[in-house]
Amino acid sequence: MFHLGWFTNPIPHGWTPSGRDVWAGNDVLPDTWATGEFLVDMAKSLERAGFDYIMLEDHVVLGDDESHFEPRLDPIPVAAVIAAATSRLGIVSTMSTSFYHPFQLARSTTTIDHLSRGRSGWNMVTSTEDRGARAFGQDGQPAHDERYDRADDFLDIVEKLWAGWDEDALVIQDEGGRYVDATKVHSGPIEGKYNSSYSPLNVPRGPQGRPVLCQAGSSPRGRDFAAKHADTVIATTFGLNSVSALKEFRDDLRERMVKFGRNPDDCKVLFLITPTVGETEEEALEADRRLNDPTPAIIDQTLSRLSFHTEHDWGQYDLDQPLPELDVESMTEGYQGMARAFLALGHPGDTLREIIGRHRTGSLDLVGTPAQVAQKMGEVIDEIGGDGFLIQRRPLTRRYITEICEGLVPELQKRGLVRSSYEFPTFRENLLAF
Repeated sequence: MFHLGWFTNPIPHGWTPSGRDVWAGNDVLPDTWATGEFLVDMAKSLERAGFDYIMLEDHVVLGDDESHFEPRLDPIPVAAVIAAATSRLGIVSTMSTSFYHPFQLARSTTTIDHLSRGRSGWNMVTSTEDRGARAFGQDGQPAHDERYDRADDFLDIVEKLWAGWDEDALVIQDEGGRYVDATKVHSGPIEGKYNSSYSPLNVPRGPQGRPVLCQAGSSPRGRDFAAKHADTVIATTFGLNSVSALKEFRDDLRERMVKFGRNPDDCKVLFLITPTVGETEEEALEADRRLNDPTPAIIDQTLSRLSFHTEHDWGQYDLDQPLPELDVESMTEGYQGMARAFLALGHPGDTLREIIGRHRTGSLDLVGTPAQVAQKMGEVIDEIGGDGFLIQRRPLTRRYITEICEGLVPELQKRGLVRSSYEFPTFRENLLAF
Protein backbone atom coordinates (compact mmCIF):
# COMPACT_ATOMS: atom_id res chain seq x y z
CA MET A 1 0.00 0.00 0.00
CA PHE A 2 1.05 3.59 -0.53
CA HIS A 3 0.05 7.01 0.81
CA LEU A 4 -1.86 9.82 -0.88
CA GLY A 5 -1.72 13.55 -0.22
CA TRP A 6 -2.85 16.66 -2.07
CA PHE A 7 -0.76 19.79 -2.61
CA THR A 8 -2.77 22.99 -2.95
CA ASN A 9 -3.07 26.58 -1.71
CA PRO A 10 -5.75 28.99 -0.43
CA ILE A 11 -6.07 30.83 -3.78
CA PRO A 12 -8.72 31.33 -6.52
CA HIS A 13 -8.30 27.71 -7.60
CA GLY A 14 -10.00 27.76 -10.99
CA TRP A 15 -8.20 30.84 -12.31
CA THR A 16 -5.77 30.54 -15.25
CA PRO A 17 -3.59 32.97 -17.22
CA SER A 18 -6.45 33.11 -19.71
CA GLY A 19 -9.19 33.72 -17.14
CA ARG A 20 -11.41 31.23 -15.36
CA ASP A 21 -11.24 27.57 -16.29
CA VAL A 22 -14.28 26.26 -18.15
CA TRP A 23 -15.16 24.11 -15.10
CA ALA A 24 -14.33 26.69 -12.42
CA GLY A 25 -17.86 28.05 -12.08
CA ASN A 26 -18.13 30.58 -9.27
CA ASP A 27 -15.26 29.11 -7.27
CA VAL A 28 -12.96 31.87 -8.50
CA LEU A 29 -15.13 34.48 -6.74
CA PRO A 30 -13.89 35.70 -3.35
CA ASP A 31 -17.14 34.87 -1.55
CA THR A 32 -16.30 31.19 -2.20
CA TRP A 33 -12.53 30.70 -2.23
CA ALA A 34 -11.70 33.47 0.27
CA THR A 35 -14.13 32.04 2.84
CA GLY A 36 -12.42 28.66 2.71
CA GLU A 37 -15.61 27.05 1.37
CA PHE A 38 -13.87 25.47 -1.61
CA LEU A 39 -11.09 23.96 0.50
CA VAL A 40 -13.51 22.68 3.13
CA ASP A 41 -15.55 20.88 0.46
CA MET A 42 -12.32 19.55 -1.04
CA ALA A 43 -11.01 18.32 2.33
CA LYS A 44 -14.24 16.41 2.94
CA SER A 45 -13.81 14.69 -0.42
CA LEU A 46 -10.19 13.80 0.38
CA GLU A 47 -11.18 12.38 3.74
CA ARG A 48 -13.90 10.23 2.21
CA ALA A 49 -11.25 8.91 -0.19
CA GLY A 50 -8.77 8.13 2.63
CA PHE A 51 -6.04 10.67 1.81
CA ASP A 52 -3.31 11.07 4.42
CA TYR A 53 -3.16 14.84 4.21
CA ILE A 54 -3.86 18.09 2.45
CA MET A 55 -0.79 20.35 2.15
CA LEU A 56 -1.44 24.12 2.10
CA GLU A 57 1.43 25.76 0.22
CA ASP A 58 2.13 29.43 0.90
CA HIS A 59 4.06 32.51 -0.13
CA VAL A 60 3.80 35.70 1.88
CA VAL A 61 3.99 38.11 -1.07
CA LEU A 62 2.00 38.55 -4.27
CA GLY A 63 4.96 38.05 -6.59
CA ASP A 64 7.11 40.17 -8.88
CA ASP A 65 4.98 40.05 -12.05
CA GLU A 66 2.13 42.51 -11.59
CA SER A 67 0.28 41.00 -14.56
CA HIS A 68 -0.04 37.73 -12.60
CA PHE A 69 -0.64 38.80 -9.00
CA GLU A 70 -2.07 35.83 -7.10
CA PRO A 71 -4.04 36.55 -3.92
CA ARG A 72 -4.09 33.95 -1.18
CA LEU A 73 -5.03 33.41 2.47
CA ASP A 74 -2.88 32.64 5.50
CA PRO A 75 -2.84 28.82 5.79
CA ILE A 76 -2.96 28.65 9.61
CA PRO A 77 -6.52 29.97 10.07
CA VAL A 78 -7.56 28.04 6.94
CA ALA A 79 -6.22 24.88 8.62
CA ALA A 80 -8.42 25.60 11.65
CA VAL A 81 -11.49 25.87 9.41
CA ILE A 82 -10.63 22.58 7.68
CA ALA A 83 -10.01 20.91 11.04
CA ALA A 84 -13.53 21.80 12.18
CA ALA A 85 -15.04 20.15 9.08
CA THR A 86 -13.00 16.89 9.12
CA SER A 87 -12.01 14.19 11.62
CA ARG A 88 -9.15 12.11 10.14
CA LEU A 89 -7.44 14.06 7.34
CA GLY A 90 -3.97 15.44 8.15
CA ILE A 91 -3.66 19.21 7.62
CA VAL A 92 -0.21 20.59 6.74
CA SER A 93 0.33 24.36 6.90
CA THR A 94 3.32 26.13 5.34
CA MET A 95 5.19 28.54 7.62
CA SER A 96 8.62 30.02 6.92
CA THR A 97 11.65 29.66 9.18
CA SER A 98 12.89 32.95 7.71
CA PHE A 99 9.87 35.09 8.57
CA TYR A 100 8.05 33.66 11.58
CA HIS A 101 9.25 33.69 15.17
CA PRO A 102 9.82 30.25 16.75
CA PHE A 103 7.44 30.95 19.66
CA GLN A 104 4.65 32.10 17.34
CA LEU A 105 5.07 29.07 15.09
CA ALA A 106 5.22 26.55 17.94
CA ARG A 107 2.13 28.09 19.55
CA SER A 108 0.09 28.19 16.31
CA THR A 109 0.92 24.65 15.19
CA THR A 110 0.20 23.23 18.65
CA THR A 111 -3.11 25.06 18.74
CA ILE A 112 -4.06 23.51 15.39
CA ASP A 113 -3.05 20.11 16.77
CA HIS A 114 -5.52 20.57 19.62
CA LEU A 115 -8.29 21.93 17.38
CA SER A 116 -7.89 18.97 15.01
CA ARG A 117 -7.40 16.36 17.77
CA GLY A 118 -3.95 15.42 16.52
CA ARG A 119 -3.90 16.17 12.80
CA SER A 120 -1.57 19.18 12.53
CA GLY A 121 1.42 19.31 10.21
CA TRP A 122 4.01 21.97 9.41
CA ASN A 123 5.60 22.36 5.97
CA MET A 124 9.04 23.74 6.80
CA VAL A 125 10.23 26.25 4.19
CA THR A 126 13.12 28.69 4.26
CA SER A 127 11.60 31.00 1.60
CA THR A 128 13.61 32.63 -1.18
CA GLU A 129 11.92 35.95 -1.83
CA ASP A 130 13.67 39.19 -0.91
CA ARG A 131 10.25 40.85 -1.16
CA GLY A 132 9.02 38.55 1.56
CA ALA A 133 11.98 39.48 3.75
CA ARG A 134 11.21 43.17 3.29
CA ALA A 135 7.57 42.55 4.19
CA PHE A 136 8.80 41.32 7.58
CA GLY A 137 11.14 44.29 8.07
CA GLN A 138 14.31 42.52 6.91
CA ASP A 139 16.78 43.80 4.33
CA GLY A 140 16.73 40.63 2.24
CA GLN A 141 17.22 36.89 2.32
CA PRO A 142 20.58 35.29 3.18
CA ALA A 143 22.35 32.87 0.84
CA HIS A 144 20.81 29.47 0.07
CA ASP A 145 22.84 27.28 2.45
CA GLU A 146 22.78 29.85 5.25
CA ARG A 147 18.97 29.80 5.12
CA TYR A 148 19.13 26.09 5.97
CA ASP A 149 21.63 26.75 8.78
CA ARG A 150 19.10 29.22 10.18
CA ALA A 151 16.30 26.70 9.67
CA ASP A 152 18.20 24.06 11.71
CA ASP A 153 18.63 26.60 14.49
CA PHE A 154 14.96 27.66 14.25
CA LEU A 155 13.65 24.10 14.41
CA ASP A 156 15.84 23.26 17.39
CA ILE A 157 14.18 26.08 19.35
CA VAL A 158 10.68 25.14 18.17
CA GLU A 159 11.20 21.50 19.23
CA LYS A 160 12.31 22.64 22.69
CA LEU A 161 9.18 24.75 22.96
CA TRP A 162 7.00 21.79 21.92
CA ALA A 163 8.77 19.67 24.53
CA GLY A 164 8.25 22.29 27.25
CA TRP A 165 5.15 20.49 28.55
CA ASP A 166 5.33 16.91 29.86
CA GLU A 167 2.54 14.59 28.77
CA ASP A 168 1.04 14.51 32.26
CA ALA A 169 1.45 18.20 33.10
CA LEU A 170 -2.31 18.82 33.31
CA VAL A 171 -3.57 17.59 36.69
CA ILE A 172 -6.93 19.46 36.93
CA GLN A 173 -7.35 19.19 40.72
CA ASP A 174 -10.50 20.80 42.09
CA GLU A 175 -9.07 20.77 45.59
CA GLY A 176 -6.72 23.71 45.72
CA GLY A 177 -7.78 24.84 42.24
CA ARG A 178 -4.63 23.56 40.54
CA TYR A 179 -4.97 22.97 36.78
CA VAL A 180 -1.27 22.53 35.90
CA ASP A 181 1.56 20.79 37.70
CA ALA A 182 4.22 23.47 37.33
CA THR A 183 7.02 20.98 37.98
CA LYS A 184 6.15 19.33 34.67
CA VAL A 185 6.30 22.54 32.63
CA HIS A 186 9.86 23.54 31.80
CA SER A 187 10.73 27.23 32.02
CA GLY A 188 13.77 29.12 30.89
CA PRO A 189 15.54 30.86 28.01
CA ILE A 190 16.26 29.01 24.77
CA GLU A 191 19.24 30.42 22.91
CA GLY A 192 20.32 29.58 19.37
CA LYS A 193 22.86 31.04 16.99
CA TYR A 194 20.23 32.97 15.01
CA ASN A 195 17.08 32.79 17.15
CA SER A 196 16.04 32.88 20.78
CA SER A 197 12.89 32.32 22.80
CA TYR A 198 11.66 31.54 26.29
CA SER A 199 9.86 28.39 27.39
CA PRO A 200 7.13 27.41 28.08
CA LEU A 201 4.40 27.94 25.55
CA ASN A 202 1.09 28.85 27.16
CA VAL A 203 -0.52 26.10 25.05
CA PRO A 204 -0.42 22.57 26.55
CA ARG A 205 1.32 19.74 24.76
CA GLY A 206 -0.59 18.72 21.60
CA PRO A 207 -2.12 15.27 21.04
CA GLN A 208 0.78 14.29 18.76
CA GLY A 209 3.50 15.76 20.99
CA ARG A 210 4.67 17.71 17.98
CA PRO A 211 3.06 18.21 14.56
CA VAL A 212 4.03 16.11 11.55
CA LEU A 213 7.00 17.78 9.83
CA CYS A 214 6.92 18.16 6.06
CA GLN A 215 9.73 19.42 3.81
CA ALA A 216 10.26 19.94 0.09
CA GLY A 217 13.90 20.92 -0.46
CA SER A 218 15.64 19.05 -3.27
CA SER A 219 19.11 20.65 -3.23
CA PRO A 220 21.85 18.70 -1.39
CA ARG A 221 21.49 21.03 1.63
CA GLY A 222 17.70 20.76 1.46
CA ARG A 223 17.87 16.95 1.37
CA ASP A 224 20.08 16.92 4.45
CA PHE A 225 17.58 19.11 6.27
CA ALA A 226 14.73 16.79 5.27
CA ALA A 227 16.68 13.66 6.20
CA LYS A 228 17.44 15.08 9.64
CA HIS A 229 13.96 16.32 10.52
CA ALA A 230 11.07 15.47 8.17
CA ASP A 231 8.25 12.96 8.65
CA THR A 232 7.12 13.37 5.04
CA VAL A 233 8.90 14.84 2.02
CA ILE A 234 7.50 16.41 -1.14
CA ALA A 235 9.54 15.42 -4.21
CA THR A 236 9.26 16.26 -7.89
CA THR A 237 11.30 16.10 -11.07
CA PHE A 238 9.24 18.94 -12.63
CA GLY A 239 8.31 16.88 -15.67
CA LEU A 240 11.39 14.72 -16.17
CA ASN A 241 9.04 11.68 -16.31
CA SER A 242 11.66 9.31 -14.99
CA VAL A 243 10.89 6.55 -12.50
CA SER A 244 14.61 5.97 -12.03
CA ALA A 245 15.08 9.64 -11.04
CA LEU A 246 12.37 9.29 -8.40
CA LYS A 247 13.91 6.08 -7.07
CA GLU A 248 17.31 7.78 -6.96
CA PHE A 249 15.82 10.66 -4.95
CA ARG A 250 14.15 8.35 -2.41
CA ASP A 251 17.19 6.10 -2.08
CA ASP A 252 19.43 9.11 -1.56
CA LEU A 253 17.15 10.57 1.10
CA ARG A 254 16.95 7.26 2.96
CA GLU A 255 20.74 6.98 2.95
CA ARG A 256 20.99 10.47 4.40
CA MET A 257 18.48 9.52 7.12
CA VAL A 258 20.66 6.59 8.15
CA LYS A 259 23.60 8.99 8.34
CA PHE A 260 21.60 11.08 10.83
CA GLY A 261 20.74 8.01 12.90
CA ARG A 262 17.11 7.77 11.78
CA ASN A 263 14.99 4.86 10.58
CA PRO A 264 14.28 5.59 6.88
CA ASP A 265 10.80 4.07 7.21
CA ASP A 266 9.86 6.92 9.56
CA CYS A 267 9.81 9.40 6.66
CA LYS A 268 7.36 9.05 3.77
CA VAL A 269 8.49 10.47 0.41
CA LEU A 270 5.50 11.54 -1.70
CA PHE A 271 6.05 12.40 -5.35
CA LEU A 272 4.09 15.23 -6.96
CA ILE A 273 1.87 14.05 -9.81
CA THR A 274 -0.98 15.42 -11.90
CA PRO A 275 -2.96 12.41 -13.14
CA THR A 276 -5.31 13.07 -16.05
CA VAL A 277 -8.17 10.58 -16.26
CA GLY A 278 -11.02 10.17 -18.73
CA GLU A 279 -13.69 7.66 -19.64
CA THR A 280 -11.42 6.60 -22.51
CA GLU A 281 -7.70 6.89 -23.08
CA GLU A 282 -8.33 9.21 -26.03
CA GLU A 283 -10.44 11.54 -23.88
CA ALA A 284 -7.70 11.66 -21.24
CA LEU A 285 -4.98 12.39 -23.81
CA GLU A 286 -7.01 15.28 -25.23
CA ALA A 287 -7.58 16.70 -21.74
CA ASP A 288 -3.86 16.44 -21.02
CA ARG A 289 -3.02 18.20 -24.27
CA ARG A 290 -5.38 21.08 -23.42
CA LEU A 291 -3.89 21.38 -19.95
CA ASN A 292 -0.25 21.44 -21.05
CA ASP A 293 -0.44 23.13 -24.46
CA PRO A 294 2.23 25.89 -24.20
CA THR A 295 0.04 28.83 -25.22
CA PRO A 296 1.51 32.35 -24.97
CA ALA A 297 -0.37 32.84 -21.69
CA ILE A 298 0.98 29.58 -20.22
CA ILE A 299 4.52 30.41 -21.33
CA ASP A 300 4.23 33.85 -19.75
CA GLN A 301 2.96 32.39 -16.48
CA THR A 302 5.63 29.66 -16.45
CA LEU A 303 8.41 32.23 -16.86
CA SER A 304 6.83 34.39 -14.16
CA ARG A 305 6.64 31.53 -11.66
CA LEU A 306 10.14 30.28 -12.45
CA SER A 307 11.52 33.78 -11.94
CA PHE A 308 9.58 34.20 -8.69
CA HIS A 309 10.63 30.89 -7.14
CA THR A 310 14.25 30.83 -8.33
CA GLU A 311 14.97 34.57 -7.93
CA HIS A 312 16.34 34.57 -11.48
CA ASP A 313 14.96 36.48 -14.46
CA TRP A 314 14.10 33.81 -17.05
CA GLY A 315 12.38 36.45 -19.19
CA GLN A 316 15.78 37.83 -20.22
CA TYR A 317 16.31 34.93 -22.65
CA ASP A 318 14.95 34.79 -26.19
CA LEU A 319 12.24 32.13 -26.35
CA ASP A 320 13.39 30.92 -29.77
CA GLN A 321 17.15 30.94 -29.30
CA PRO A 322 19.17 28.15 -27.70
CA LEU A 323 19.23 28.62 -23.94
CA PRO A 324 22.78 29.37 -22.79
CA GLU A 325 24.55 27.07 -20.35
CA LEU A 326 23.70 28.15 -16.81
CA ASP A 327 25.36 27.30 -13.51
CA VAL A 328 22.59 27.03 -10.94
CA GLU A 329 24.62 27.76 -7.82
CA SER A 330 26.11 30.95 -9.25
CA MET A 331 22.91 32.20 -10.91
CA THR A 332 20.50 31.98 -7.98
CA GLU A 333 20.11 31.77 -4.22
CA GLY A 334 16.46 30.82 -4.77
CA TYR A 335 14.97 27.36 -5.31
CA GLN A 336 18.03 25.68 -6.78
CA GLY A 337 16.34 22.28 -7.05
CA MET A 338 13.60 23.75 -9.23
CA ALA A 339 16.15 25.47 -11.47
CA ARG A 340 18.20 22.27 -11.87
CA ALA A 341 15.12 20.22 -12.69
CA PHE A 342 13.94 22.74 -15.28
CA LEU A 343 17.33 22.81 -16.99
CA ALA A 344 17.48 19.00 -16.93
CA LEU A 345 14.48 18.98 -19.30
CA GLY A 346 16.62 20.53 -22.03
CA HIS A 347 19.10 19.11 -24.52
CA PRO A 348 22.04 20.94 -26.09
CA GLY A 349 20.72 23.54 -28.52
CA ASP A 350 17.14 23.51 -27.18
CA THR A 351 15.31 26.81 -27.02
CA LEU A 352 13.59 28.12 -23.93
CA ARG A 353 10.23 27.58 -25.64
CA GLU A 354 11.03 23.90 -26.23
CA ILE A 355 12.04 23.36 -22.60
CA ILE A 356 8.88 25.07 -21.33
CA GLY A 357 6.88 22.72 -23.54
CA ARG A 358 8.27 19.78 -21.52
CA HIS A 359 7.87 21.47 -18.14
CA ARG A 360 5.29 19.97 -15.77
CA THR A 361 4.49 20.49 -12.13
CA GLY A 362 4.58 16.78 -11.42
CA SER A 363 7.07 14.00 -11.86
CA LEU A 364 5.38 11.47 -14.15
CA ASP A 365 3.06 11.35 -17.13
CA LEU A 366 -0.07 9.60 -15.84
CA VAL A 367 -2.78 9.80 -18.49
CA GLY A 368 -5.59 7.36 -19.24
CA THR A 369 -8.66 5.75 -17.78
CA PRO A 370 -8.83 5.43 -13.96
CA ALA A 371 -7.92 1.75 -14.31
CA GLN A 372 -4.90 2.49 -16.54
CA VAL A 373 -3.59 5.24 -14.26
CA ALA A 374 -4.13 3.16 -11.10
CA GLN A 375 -2.22 0.26 -12.65
CA LYS A 376 0.66 2.54 -13.61
CA MET A 377 0.83 4.13 -10.14
CA GLY A 378 1.09 0.70 -8.55
CA GLU A 379 3.85 -0.36 -10.94
CA VAL A 380 5.81 2.85 -10.28
CA ILE A 381 5.64 2.44 -6.50
CA ASP A 382 6.77 -1.18 -6.85
CA GLU A 383 9.81 -0.02 -8.81
CA ILE A 384 10.63 2.88 -6.49
CA GLY A 385 9.98 0.97 -3.28
CA GLY A 386 7.48 3.48 -1.76
CA ASP A 387 6.02 5.70 -0.33
CA GLY A 388 3.24 7.43 -2.24
CA PHE A 389 2.02 10.39 -4.28
CA LEU A 390 1.01 13.99 -3.70
CA ILE A 391 -1.53 15.18 -6.25
CA GLN A 392 -1.44 18.72 -7.59
CA ARG A 393 -3.46 20.41 -10.30
CA ARG A 394 -3.65 23.97 -11.60
CA PRO A 395 -6.29 25.07 -12.37
CA LEU A 396 -8.10 23.07 -9.70
CA THR A 397 -11.83 22.49 -10.04
CA ARG A 398 -14.51 20.46 -8.30
CA ARG A 399 -14.73 18.32 -11.43
CA TYR A 400 -11.06 17.33 -11.17
CA ILE A 401 -11.33 16.59 -7.44
CA THR A 402 -14.29 14.30 -8.19
CA GLU A 403 -12.42 12.58 -11.04
CA ILE A 404 -9.63 11.70 -8.62
CA CYS A 405 -11.58 10.97 -5.43
CA GLU A 406 -14.54 9.19 -7.03
CA GLY A 407 -12.84 7.78 -10.13
CA LEU A 408 -9.14 7.10 -9.62
CA VAL A 409 -9.06 6.35 -5.88
CA PRO A 410 -11.71 3.57 -6.01
CA GLU A 411 -9.57 1.87 -8.67
CA LEU A 412 -6.55 2.12 -6.36
CA GLN A 413 -8.61 0.75 -3.47
CA LYS A 414 -9.87 -2.12 -5.62
CA ARG A 415 -6.23 -3.13 -6.17
CA GLY A 416 -5.43 -2.84 -2.46
CA LEU A 417 -2.94 -0.04 -3.15
CA VAL A 418 -4.38 2.64 -0.82
CA ARG A 419 -6.47 2.61 2.35
CA SER A 420 -10.24 2.34 2.30
CA SER A 421 -10.59 3.58 5.89
CA TYR A 422 -8.44 5.19 8.58
CA GLU A 423 -6.97 2.93 11.22
CA PHE A 424 -5.89 5.62 13.69
CA PRO A 425 -7.13 9.00 14.97
CA THR A 426 -3.92 11.02 14.51
CA PHE A 427 -2.06 12.16 11.42
CA ARG A 428 1.30 10.67 12.44
CA GLU A 429 -0.18 7.28 13.30
CA ASN A 430 -1.89 7.00 9.92
CA LEU A 431 1.28 8.13 8.13
CA LEU A 432 3.27 5.38 9.87
CA ALA A 433 0.58 2.70 9.45
CA PHE A 434 2.35 1.27 6.37
